[in-house]
Amino acid sequence: MSPAATLGWCGIVRLGLVQAMLGAVVVLTTSTLNRVMVVELALPALLPGLLVALHYAVQMTRPRMGYGSDRGQRRTPWILGGMAVLAAGGLGAALAVAWMGSDRWAGMALAVLSFALVGLGVSAAGTSLLVLLAKRVAEAQRAAAATTVWVMMIVGFAVTAGLAGRFLDPYTPQRLVAVSAVVSLVALVMAALALRGLEGRATAAVVPATTARPDFRTALREVWRDADARRFTVFVFVSMLAYSTQDLILEPFAGALFDFTPGESTQLAGVQHGGTLAGMLLAALAGRRVAGAALGSLRAWTVGGCLASALALLGLVLAGLWAPHWPLRANVFLLGLANGAFSIAAIGSMMALASAGRSGREGTRMGLWGAAQAIGFAIGGLFGAAASDVARWLLGAVAPAYASVFLLEALMFGAAAALAARIAGVAPKVPPVEASAPGELPGLSIGGTR
Repeated sequence: MSPAATLGWCGIVRLGLVQAMLGAVVVLTTSTLNRVMVVELALPALLPGLLVALHYAVQMTRPRMGYGSDRGQRRTPWILGGMAVLAAGGLGAALAVAWMGSDRWAGMALAVLSFALVGLGVSAAGTSLLVLLAKRVAEAQRAAAATTVWVMMIVGFAVTAGLAGRFLDPYTPQRLVAVSAVVSLVALVMAALALRGLEGRATAAVVPATTARPDFRTALREVWRDADARRFTVFVFVSMLAYSTQDLILEPFAGALFDFTPGESTQLAGVQHGGTLAGMLLAALAGRRVAGAALGSLRAWTVGGCLASALALLGLVLAGLWAPHWPLRANVFLLGLANGAFSIAAIGSMMALASAGRSGREGTRMGLWGAAQAIGFAIGGLFGAAASDVARWLLGAVAPAYASVFLLEALMFGAAAALAARIAGVAPKVPPVEASAPGELPGLSIGGTR
């Protein structure tokens, strides 16, 4: 990379805009289209569930996408290429849902292809965007930068859902396709404008003739042999599994044991999201340095956020046993607060660790962690719903069934905290080495890498 300066807040906001555009396409695909399939088309809820799971499963390609961006040391082409694939997948998914109204099987076949494209687009764009953020943001700004980017993504969710909802009424398949086409086109154009001139140009690296470029499997094995990278991968999976397990059971829990109406349970989800946003902002502020003294380390906030999440879930265990006399809203707000704090601290740690170790492997590391996150999310929601059903069948009562699932989540967050505590931290970057004998891992010298 050319010796470009560290990204300032303008550059961070521009990357946040790209993330917001990514979220704009995804929210229509994984939310609005699902609703249309279940309500307007009267299809089984399992179908959109499987399609969303497919888009997560495809994100197993994240390490390969990151490795590809490592090879060229340019992230912008991968981000823009990923956004183009994502936009095509989003539009294709809308066409597929509209097609299901006249030909179910043909529409479903197109939906499978389109949701796979969405997963591929998210993998390419999201992984490389995080790598670019990690390489170009100062250490003291990482938590705040992660918060900025993620808050902008949430804003992208909200704005897109609100505007699209207005233009989708009264619903017709043609309106659905038109709105999706506009969102996809706007997202792609805005991402291209935001990235224009942001990264700079890559300089050619001087590579000795005896040095071979490592293949993907070699690079992935090298990353996996790093103890911190391996522990962080397991941490991401366990914490995201715990984070997403309650997604599908919290509102039914509130309705079954606290007699919440559908409107009240939806408001409860809003309380949780408000707590998550507050936790993100709190962790970001704590990550700033004042007069050279750190107010909080990313690792401490990651561990503390996981432990606080475990305590909040233990509160929900008691809520299940003492319903309806438990302060459920306050408990859920604290759960969101703890989740937000740990997630932003974990993203900041991910950005820091991505640049640790051997140069030229940042994308592969980030892709590995992104794949672990996707798997955790894919399994978590279905696991929580299935576990509550199994527990209800075994225990014969609703309250102990929900309490047992929340207890299991608390234990998973405790395990995640233990894993995070064992991550040593960021070591100085190890310069690439030449492979002079069989078995040694070749490296690649990249000019200007911090």
